[in-house]
Amino acid sequence: MVRLLHAADLHLDSPFSALSPEQAAQRRQEQRAMLTQLTELANAHECDLMLLAGDLFDSDNAYPDSVDALRRAFSSCRAEIVIAPGNHDFCAPGSAYLTEKWSENVHIFTKQALSYFEFPQLHCRVWGAAFTSPDAPALLEGFSAKRDGMLELMALHGDALNANSPYNAVTREQITASGLCYLALGHIHEKSGLQRAGETFYAWPGCPMGRGFDELGQKGVYLVTAQPGACTAEFLPIFGRKYEILRAEAGDDALAAIRQALPAGTQSDIYRIILTGDAPQPDLAALHRALDGQFFSLTLRDETTPRRELWDGCGEDTLRGLFLQTLRAQYDAAQSQEEKAQIADAVRLGLAAMDGREAPAF
Repeated sequence: MVRLLHAADLHLDSPFSALSPEQAAQRRQEQRAMLTQLTELANAHECDLMLLAGDLFDSDNAYPDSVDALRRAFSSCRAEIVIAPGNHDFCAPGSAYLTEKWSENVHIFTKQALSYFEFPQLHCRVWGAAFTSPDAPALLEGFSAKRDGMLELMALHGDALNANSPYNAVTREQITASGLCYLALGHIHEKSGLQRAGETFYAWPGCPMGRGFDELGQKGVYLVTAQPGACTAEFLPIFGRKYEILRAEAGDDALAAIRQALPAGTQSDIYRIILTGDAPQPDLAALHRALDGQFFSLTLRDETTPRRELWDGCGEDTLRGLFLQTLRAQYDAAQSQEEKAQIADAVRLGLAAMDGREAPAF
């Protein structure tokens, strides 16, 4: 049995262009600090291997600070580390993968063709390949592992969701035919859960740190145990700032609505709050001032619908006017406040349907 940590898509040195320059610099520093978490997790779980499936850097021109942080983290890791460069950190002349001196436990694929590193002490080999430019053909096509009794693993950056992808398209048919025990993929930034194709288990862990509102919530890596015919994968969270989107129906008091909808402990996170529903136009600047200090970064969006009086247009010679006139007569004849409320809700639903808007939530 082999225990391994599977991570991918660190994207060190990301620009974080939606944040202020100071916040962006802080986020890049936090990315470098994240490397210590990876090493500590691998050591704490007594991993034999760390498989890094590409895009460790956001480009092929890494900051020296990030290279230094990566080198320090690797040298303190007790596992053997295998890297398969991806489409962002492709291995080309001048790449840090080629120019830097790495510790002896670091093994990097540098060719755009499948090869392997063998670890006799673990009775396994790890296959893989590198992107050598921003795209790559289907590298797994036609591959079949040796099947000589060794545990066959692979680290590979590739697109397992699009068979026509220019980023090393990986298909279930290729995985089934591979003869691997476990295929550690990168490229897709949302975790997959443990998958199986034929006798081969595979997964992609997503990115370990969100960088925008298309990468929401808790991020992390997989702790995998692999042995012939069996595999398990446990998601391990990487702690840090999260990106979150919150939708709140503004009502008459948008600030109160936001505060009621917010979970506790948002001070470290990056939020986009979207105000919805029929409401007076909210003052976004005033809301931003009132919420100052509750987030690392906050953006507000107004998607409210200008409020109309419930019976506006009642009696007009239109379908809308006749609808309102009928319901208004029922409303005035209602015998209880509960019945009046039900009729008012029916009016709101009917008007939303006439206007082509989303039905209001009650």
